Amino acid sequence: MSNRTKLRPAPRRGAGRSAAASPSIWRRLAVPVAALVVGGLLGGWIGAATADPRSDTQRRIDALQAAEVQRDVEQVVRLTDQARRNADLLAPVMEAMYTALPAGAAAPGPLATAAQVEGWKAVTRKVVSDFAEAQSAGTAVNVARSGFATGARQLDLAVDTYAEVVRATDAQRPALLALAARQRDSAVVTWSIGGTQLDSLNVDTGHGHQHVFLPSTPGQGAMTSDGSKEGN
Repeated sequence: MSNRTKLRPAPRRGAGRSAAASPSIWRRLAVPVAALVVGGLLGGWIGAATADPRSDTQRRIDALQAAEVQRDVEQVVRLTDQARRNADLLAPVMEAMYTALPAGAAAPGPLATAAQVEGWKAVTRKVVSDFAEAQSAGTAVNVARSGFATGARQLDLAVDTYAEVVRATDAQRPALLALAARQRDSAVVTWSIGGTQLDSLNVDTGHGHQHVFLPSTPGQGAMTSDGSKEGN
């Protein structure tokens, strides 16, 4: 055997360290990769949990219903202003009619003149015309508006009947006076239905009590203010 030491090829620089370092590199890469994977999964789960579960059709239906609610809130404000304005117009007519036709079994008052009755007619005709054009609204608003509109028409009819009283003979007048009084009372009752409904709508929409009624007397059967303070 030769005394010379057998030389072995020297290892390439860095070869051993590279092999040894490989597991460490993979461990360092595994952490962010796992975080991305877990984050993606969690994001998907959270997105699925918070996504709107409604169908497209249901979302459209809900949007339409919300729009209708907002429309009715605006309609309540407009109808309240309209009813109050017309009630103020009718107040002098109502006072004059109660003088000529006291409620209940009281005897008729002094006969109004044809000119006075024509003045009543000008007012009732105007109010009827104002309620003739109804805007689109929900059922509750329509009920209130219908009460005002129908009450105005009945009051206009009562004025027409009283105009016949002025032209009638003494023998004809008692029956016509009684008819005009019933029509006037029916108008007050019907208007009060609209007023009660409107009061409830104002409370429901956050505007508080709004009392818009025609003058009435005990025994007529009309609904009246509940005594609550306006706006509360």
